[in-house]
Amino acid sequence: MTPAADAPFFTREDPALGTFALRPVDPLTDSELLHAWVTHPKSAFYLLQDASLCEVEREFMSIAASPHHDAFLGLHDGAPAFLMERYDPVYVELPGLYPHEEGDVGMHFLCAPTDTPVHGFTRAVITTVMAALFADPSVRRVVVEPDVRNTSVHALNEAVGFRVDSTLTKPEKEALLSFCTREQFQAATEESLI
Repeated sequence: MTPAADAPFFTREDPALGTFALRPVDPLTDSELLHAWVTHPKSAFYLLQDASLCEVEREFMSIAASPHHDAFLGLHDGAPAFLMERYDPVYVELPGLYPHEEGDVGMHFLCAPTDTPVHGFTRAVITTVMAALFADPSVRRVVVEPDVRNTSVHALNEAVGFRVDSTLTKPEKEALLSFCTREQFQAATEESLI
C-alpha cells in the first residue's frame, strides 16, 4: 500500500495556513522524532506514552511491513508537524467489532506537540488527512475509534463530518465508533468555507 519513502503521498494547500503534505514514514529515520511526539504528555490518547525509542521503531517497522496498515509523516510547509495512520479495519483495530462495508478505511492522526499552537491548525490537519483518504476513489467511508474521553478529537471529528455510531469496548479503551462518508466530509468542508 505504501509508495516510495521519498515520494509525497498527498499535498493540499490551505488558504490560511499554507502547504500540508504527507509522505510515508521511514521507521529508521523518523522513529526518534515520532518517539518524542507519541511519548509527550499531550499525546496520551495515542497509547504509546511509556514506549522506548526501540519500541516505537519496532511499532513503525511493523506498520511498514503490514499489507493492511500504513503510516505517513505529515509536513506543514515542509517541516514535520503531524502523523497519520491508515488501516484496513477488517484486519487492524476493528476486526469483527462492527459491520464492515466495502470501501471502509480506518484512520488515526496525531499533531506534533507544540508550545505555540496556531489557531485552526488541527482542523487543517484533519481536513488534510480526510482529503488524502478520499483521494482514493475506492474509499467510501472513514472509520475511527477514539477513546470516549478524548472530547477534543470528538469535536474535530464532528467538524469534518463524522457521526457517532456506538461505543465499543476494546482491550485498551472504551472507543467511540464513528463514521464519515465522502458526502458527509464534502458537506462539512463546504459549510466551513461559508
